[in-house]
Amino acid sequence: MNLEQAKEKVEELRDKLNQYGYEYYVLDKPSVPDAEYDKRLQELLELEGQFPELVTPDSPSQRVGGEPIDEFKKVQHTVPMLSLGNAFNEEDLRAFDRRAREGVGEAVTYVCELKIDGLAVSLKYEDGKFVQGATRGNGTVGEDITSNLRTIGSIPLKISEKEPIEVRGEAYMPQKSFLALNEAKEQNGEEPFANPRNAAAGSLRQLDPRIAAKRNLSVFLYGVGQWEAGTLSSHSERLEYMQKLGLKTNPEWRKCENIEEVIEFVNEWVEKRGSLDYDIDGIVIKVDRLDHQEQLGFTAKSPRWAIAYKFPAEEAVTRLYDIELSVGRTGVVTPTALLDPVKVAGTTVQRASLHNEDLIREKDIRVGDTVVIKKAGDIIPEVVRVVEEQRTGEEKEFYMPDQCPACGSELVRLEEEVALRCINPNCPAQLKEGLIHFVSRNAMNIDGLGEKVIEQLFDENLVHHISDIYKLERDELLKLERMGEKSVDNLLKAIEVSKENSLEHLLFGLGIRFVGAKAARTLAEEFEHMDRLQTAEYEELTAVYEIGDKMADSVVRYFQKPQVKELIEELKQLGLNMEYKGVKKSEKTEDSIFAGKTIVLTGKMETYSRPEAKEKIEMLGGKVTGSVSKKTDLLIAGEDAGSKYDKAKELDVEIWDEEQLKRALEE
Repeated sequence: MNLEQAKEKVEELRDKLNQYGYEYYVLDKPSVPDAEYDKRLQELLELEGQFPELVTPDSPSQRVGGEPIDEFKKVQHTVPMLSLGNAFNEEDLRAFDRRAREGVGEAVTYVCELKIDGLAVSLKYEDGKFVQGATRGNGTVGEDITSNLRTIGSIPLKISEKEPIEVRGEAYMPQKSFLALNEAKEQNGEEPFANPRNAAAGSLRQLDPRIAAKRNLSVFLYGVGQWEAGTLSSHSERLEYMQKLGLKTNPEWRKCENIEEVIEFVNEWVEKRGSLDYDIDGIVIKVDRLDHQEQLGFTAKSPRWAIAYKFPAEEAVTRLYDIELSVGRTGVVTPTALLDPVKVAGTTVQRASLHNEDLIREKDIRVGDTVVIKKAGDIIPEVVRVVEEQRTGEEKEFYMPDQCPACGSELVRLEEEVALRCINPNCPAQLKEGLIHFVSRNAMNIDGLGEKVIEQLFDENLVHHISDIYKLERDELLKLERMGEKSVDNLLKAIEVSKENSLEHLLFGLGIRFVGAKAARTLAEEFEHMDRLQTAEYEELTAVYEIGDKMADSVVRYFQKPQVKELIEELKQLGLNMEYKGVKKSEKTEDSIFAGKTIVLTGKMETYSRPEAKEKIEMLGGKVTGSVSKKTDLLIAGEDAGSKYDKAKELDVEIWDEEQLKRALEE
C-alpha cells in the first residue's frame, strides 16, 4: 500500500470511528458492537504506525493517552468562567424572575438544565479541531488538561464548525464507573473516593493521561465562552446547534415560558434526581434570549441572567461527642462540632461549624447530644437541631473560654459582634491563618504553598510574617520532609513570580478587615499605587463607588499602624509590585470618541485581533458587548459581518469599517 492509498484508508477509518464514537458516547445508541469499533481502531493504529506522517492530533488514535507530564500549565480564560448565584426555595426563584423582568422591561423565557455535579471545563476548537481543554481554576486562570480531556470519548476531537469556538461544560464520572473504580481501589488496599465529583476531579488532574483514560469519564456541555453566535439568538438555539456539531449536551433541558413552568421543572427533578446514572445537585435556570442576557449583564462574581437552584440538603443523625475551638486570621474564635462519622450527600462528615456561642445557646447544643446535621448548599456541614428526646441527662453544657486557646490572651467581644475575638497581633494561630490567606488563589496565588506546607514552614520557624515568604532560602527548604529539589525549585520560582502580581492581589492578601477580592480591585483601580492608598483619607475612600463607611474606616486604621508601614516598606524592598496593572482610570480618556459608548465588534479583522480591539476600546472608556441591541451605539464590522450587521442596520446603529476603527485608535 502506497502513501496515497494509506491516506485514503486512514481518512475512511477515522470517519467511521468518529461516527461510531458519536453514536456511542453522545447519542447513547451504538450501531455496531464494541468488537467492531476495536477492530477498526486497531486497523487505524497499524496504518498510522506504518505511515507516521499521517498521524494528526484529531485522530481517534490520539485519545489513548500520551506520556506523563511534569506539571499542568496555566491557562488564562479569555472570557472569565464565573460561578452562579444560588436559589434555595421558590421565593428565591420568583425574586430572580422579578429582577430579570424588571431588567429587560418585558416578559422573559427561560431554559432549565440539570446541574451536573462534576468538574467545570472549557474546550477550545480552531478550524474544527480540539486544540485545548482547561479547568475552571479560579475563574480567571485554570490548568491545561488537554491530554486528559482527549481521553474522554464524548468529547469530539473534530467538529464541522470552522470558526474558533470555546464551549464549556461539566466533566463527570457516571455512577457505574465510580462504583467500579472504588471497588478496584478497595481491592488494592487504597482509600476509595468519597463521591463521583471528587473522583472526576482527581482523574482529570492526573499527570499521566493513561490513568484518566481508564476512568471512563464523560462530559455534558452547556454553554460558551468565546464564540461568534452568528444567527443564533437564544441559549436554546445554542444548545441545539452544539448537539448538531456533535458536542454532547444533556438531553433533559427544557424551555420554559415563565417562572411557573420553571418551578414545575424544579419540583419534578427534586423527585426524579435519584433515577439518573450520574449525580446532579440542582437545576440551572438561564434567561433564554441572548439580547436579554446582554441587557442584564454581570456582577463581579456571576451573571445576572442565570441562577442555580440547589436541591434541599440531605440530613443525617449522629452524636456530637466534643466541641473544638479554632482561631482564624482575624482573631475570631470559632467552635466546631466533632461528630461520630456519618454519610451525608455522598461524603463522610466528622466535623460541623457551630459559628459562635450565641448559636450554640439558641439551639441548646450540648456535648454528648444526638444531633441532626445537613450540608448547607450540599457542601458545608452544619448542625440543624438537637434530638432532645434522645437525651440521657449525661450531656454537658458548653461555655466559651475567657482566654484564647492558641496564645492564652484575653478574648473580647467587639461592639455589635456576636463572635469572641483574640486581639493579640502575635497570636500564632492568627499568624498562621494570615499566611494561608496571603498565598491563597484569589490573593498572591503561590503554587506549592498550600495549607500543609505553610504549617510545616511555620512550625519549623521559617515563616511567621508574610515578608518571611520572600526570604526563604533553597538550602533551608531542602532540609524539610517531603521537599525534594524539584519541588523546592518550583516553589521558589512561584514565590518569585508572585512578586509581579497586580496591586489588588497584594491588597486582598494583606487581609484588611472588610476588604474582599472585589473591594481590593476597586481600591487598586481607583488609587493605582500603594503609596496613594496608604495616605488616602476617610473622605477620599468613601467617595469611591462601593466603598462604605466601615470599609473606609478599616482601611485608614490599617495603614496607620506602624507595623503595617514597616511591612509595606519591607515588601517593597523585597521586590513586590505596588502598582495596579489593569486598565487604569487615568487611561480611560473621558474625551475619547469611545468614552461611555456601547460597542459591538463583528466579522474578521486584519489589523487587530478581536481581544486586542476590545482592550484598546475599553482603555479609552468604551464598553464592548457581544450582541446588537437598542442600547448599542456603534458596530465595528470586519469582513463577513453577518447577522449583527443586518440587525445594526435595522436598528439604525452607526456602523464603522476596520479602517475607521484604526484611524480613531491612532488619533
